Amino acid sequence: MNDDSFAEARRRLIEEIETEARETQNWTGRAQYSPRVMAAMAKVPRHEFVLPGDRDQAYVNRPLPIGHGQTISQPYIVAVMTDLLDVGPSDRVLEVGTGCGYQAAVLAEVAGRIYSIEIVRELGEEAAIRLRELGYDNIETRIGNGYEGWPEAAPFDAVMITSAPPQIPMALVDQLKIGGRMVVPVGFPGETQTLYRCVKQEDGTLDKQRKLPVAFVPMVDGP
Repeated sequence: MNDDSFAEARRRLIEEIETEARETQNWTGRAQYSPRVMAAMAKVPRHEFVLPGDRDQAYVNRPLPIGHGQTISQPYIVAVMTDLLDVGPSDRVLEVGTGCGYQAAVLAEVAGRIYSIEIVRELGEEAAIRLRELGYDNIETRIGNGYEGWPEAAPFDAVMITSAPPQIPMALVDQLKIGGRMVVPVGFPGETQTLYRCVKQEDGTLDKQRKLPVAFVPMVDGP
């Protein structure tokens, strides 16, 4: 596909996301997503984040494999999770699960600074190179255990987890500011998982709102 074809494919994708937003508003409470989020979805070149053999499928509204048993998320899911995070242009965001870097790039278009952790070294290193080459100088990446977060950069205005833990890791709650938002899919592999939007309360607990049934790869705990 040439650049003109990608432009048309992106336009169709944005229309599909807008339609799906309306169709899922009873779950999410949002019939449309913010102009900043939709502009980011239209701008980020998803074809740069997929495997070379999948570039012609880059703007189809579905997940795609990226190797190492991981996937690049469905664009609609990226849009809804980004919108639910409600980040502002100066916010500092922790992303757990860099993967290929696509979600980090979308977040980088709407937030001030992104701190992104990936446990699979090969994926994380490739994503760091890709993001740097695409000019995303407001993203910091590291290889590490997402369950531990990034304590020296905390507290964060928002936390996004892009794989599913069986329960929300308390270390990540501790690294969230009071009033900060967290978007996270929770559940076990092979079962229906639930996407939550959480807000940290004054007493340190989370106000959790169920949003969507989802299917994510499991969040890996390890060294």
